[in-house]
Amino acid sequence: MMEHQIASPKGARRGRKRIGRGDAAGGGSYAGRGMKGQKSRSGRGLRPGFEGGQLPLIKGLPMKRGFTNRYKTHYALVSLETLQERFEPGDEITPEKLHTLGIIRRTRLPVKVLGDGELQHSLNISAHKFTAAARAKIEAAGGTAVEL
Repeated sequence: MMEHQIASPKGARRGRKRIGRGDAAGGGSYAGRGMKGQKSRSGRGLRPGFEGGQLPLIKGLPMKRGFTNRYKTHYALVSLETLQERFEPGDEITPEKLHTLGIIRRTRLPVKVLGDGELQHSLNISAHKFTAAARAKIEAAGGTAVEL
């Protein structure tokens, strides 16, 4: 037996109901479309959100229009100012250490270091991403910026 010879047992599949085939047929007459009007005619139906010519609801909600990128990378943000206050000169800073000190909430988000504030002493920072300003300030203070 071959794949194209396999058939379903009798009664396993029901044929589609052919409506609108005369008054005597089940589903004849108006064929489930009601009487007259735009939605009783053949052809393409109304587009989603059509409200019969009334100003659509979506037009009154401008903040709901547009697009959300599902693939955007969200980062746990840390400023240099925060690191300056919380760490001693020459400290090794990792995402795990930032989490244990409560500077970042979740470890599953990648860490990005921002260049806000000034850095007075050297720090050795390991993070997933650095802004150009942050990297420049860390290296100017004598520290290292290592990308994970």
